[in-house]
Amino acid sequence: MIRIGLLGCGRIGAVHARSLGRLQDRAQLVAVTDIDPVAARILAGESGVEVMDPDTMIGSDTIDAVIIGTPTTTHSEYIHAACRAGKAIFCEKPIDLTTERVHDCIGAINAANVPFFTAFQRRFDPGFAALEAQLRAGELGQIELVILTSRDPAPPPNDYIRASGGLFRDMMIHDLDMARFLLAEEPTEIFATGACLVDPAIGAAGDVDTAAVILKTSSGAICQISNSRRATYGYDQRIEVHGEHGMLQAANHPEHMLVRADADGFRTAPNRHFFLERYAEAYFGEMRAFLDALTSGTAIRPNHHDGLRAQILADCAQESLETGQAVSIDPG
Repeated sequence: MIRIGLLGCGRIGAVHARSLGRLQDRAQLVAVTDIDPVAARILAGESGVEVMDPDTMIGSDTIDAVIIGTPTTTHSEYIHAACRAGKAIFCEKPIDLTTERVHDCIGAINAANVPFFTAFQRRFDPGFAALEAQLRAGELGQIELVILTSRDPAPPPNDYIRASGGLFRDMMIHDLDMARFLLAEEPTEIFATGACLVDPAIGAAGDVDTAAVILKTSSGAICQISNSRRATYGYDQRIEVHGEHGMLQAANHPEHMLVRADADGFRTAPNRHFFLERYAEAYFGEMRAFLDALTSGTAIRPNHHDGLRAQILADCAQESLETGQAVSIDPG
């Protein structure tokens, strides 16, 4: 039985608490903490656990692993504390907003030799995972073109935008990780372009709300990513991979599968509203994978290296946007 402490009781913390509730035969949520005492008390009451302060939780002998679901600016502090305490770590993306501090965290992780999981939940979406499995089985032969589409239903609040690190580090970082996951080779070149077309306040904050990226690998495979902070028709999450033997697609998830047909044509359900609904099973799958690795002692993926590589790609995308030039990427 793996005993877990949860740092952060916001919406993602609540998701992880629910996942652990479905895995009670393997793991036990012991305590929660949050800078907002009301949020901590509510989630603790719903989960039947106690509230601890962060230092007590991380240092407690009753805790084997911690989940870091706090704002990104706090991740580094908690990672270092958990490493000093010898705890396994499940950390929300990104590890940090700067590559320098990510390297610093990785140094602490390696020195402490603790398991570390970077929570790129999209790898565990059943449709995306099935697509990747077929790629690894050689169903398409040589991969030639990967197309990733990710569009939010509406932009986040401006306070969030200002603290987010920008679209590439906050939003597209998921797609950059998926590009590596599907291509199974490191991109060597990136070109990014972007604009502020949705909300002028995002541009005033120094960010873009609409962006496209082209990645290229040493084999010549190309990945195209498009992001938007607005999709009037709902949360849009699609993958298409083209290769020498054909094409694979993973489509959006509608709210239900009912189709109505009449004189006006065919009507289907709207997409699931946002990421919590769309990726509900992926969040459960990533938690199960984390516990599997801790129980079996097998290597964790995605790990701190995956978090670092996605961060480097995001940094290079930002550089390309600012310079208007393609940027070469050190394959590491």
